[in-house]
Amino acid sequence: MDIIYTGHSEYKLKKRKITKEEILMTIKYPEKTLKIKGKYYAQKNIGRAKIEVVYEKDNYIKQIL
Repeated sequence: MDIIYTGHSEYKLKKRKITKEEILMTIKYPEKTLKIKGKYYAQKNIGRAKIEVVYEKDNYIKQIL
């Protein structure tokens, strides 16, 4: 699975101390997913927090956060 991280998402990952592995696990195995206007909102409890990953899907995944 190819994921493209935007500059904004890279910044937010560092600020919130979320790993790319946690993002991948949230996309692959979400507890809840919503689709609104072409964007997916995947939610998962990762133990220390509940995170929501916002992304677009085509031939690749563009992670927006």
